[in-house]
Amino acid sequence: MIDKSVSLSEALAFIHSDDILALGGMTIYRRPVKFVLALIRQEQPPTNLTLLSFTCGLAADMLVGSGLVKRVRTCYFGLEIFGLAPMFTDSANQGSIEIIEESEASIAYGIRARMAGVGFMPSLAWQGTDLLRVRTDVKSITDPYSGQLLTAFPAIECDAAIIHVLKADRFGNCILGGNPTIDFELASIASTVIITAEEVVEELAEPIDINGHPVTAVVHCPNGAWPTSCFPKYSIDGEEILRYIDDCNQGEFYSYLHSLAH
Repeated sequence: MIDKSVSLSEALAFIHSDDILALGGMTIYRRPVKFVLALIRQEQPPTNLTLLSFTCGLAADMLVGSGLVKRVRTCYFGLEIFGLAPMFTDSANQGSIEIIEESEASIAYGIRARMAGVGFMPSLAWQGTDLLRVRTDVKSITDPYSGQLLTAFPAIECDAAIIHVLKADRFGNCILGGNPTIDFELASIASTVIITAEEVVEELAEPIDINGHPVTAVVHCPNGAWPTSCFPKYSIDGEEILRYIDDCNQGEFYSYLHSLAH
């Protein structure tokens, strides 16, 4: 049992330029916002990141707006009921960010392949669609048993995953607090796993959602998901998300980030 507790500033050193960086949570729920803000505010933040997330939301939009992201791999990028993710939408319209076309299936099967230690995972998904034309790295193969045409989704690699949780112990065991999304899978495939936790305790009484074995570091990070939610500790701060959107639409993205430091 290794004590993996580190400070937020120490955890930032695990993220490097050109990394494939995964963000845990889902859209505007349990996103590692405080970690992302600290990453952006560094004197020399990492650049040319590939952002990997099943769905991208507020924290991912902040990374894109800060110019740290070179490409995005996700099947959705937005703020749910609050509308479009403003900085991503602007970057996509300008063509300043590379978007790798994904769907729920391609991400899920790519992660499953990585977890299984194989180069690809077969599926019926994407057959009969134009997605195979825009993703030349995804191949069609023939099932050697049935002769059926299948899609071979390549394994997805991940250098670092940042996952915000409700509660963790010093050894990296975690409780997510509901809505597990694909955080367990991200923790399984990432070379570095950083847990930011609302609360760090000596011992977890509840059944754990992520065991501490793949975890690299645990950071005590109260309100680390705000203004996204961390159920059941706090809900979404809709007014703050609307303030973020308004400031971004008025060209005040960096002013907004600066306001959060005070």
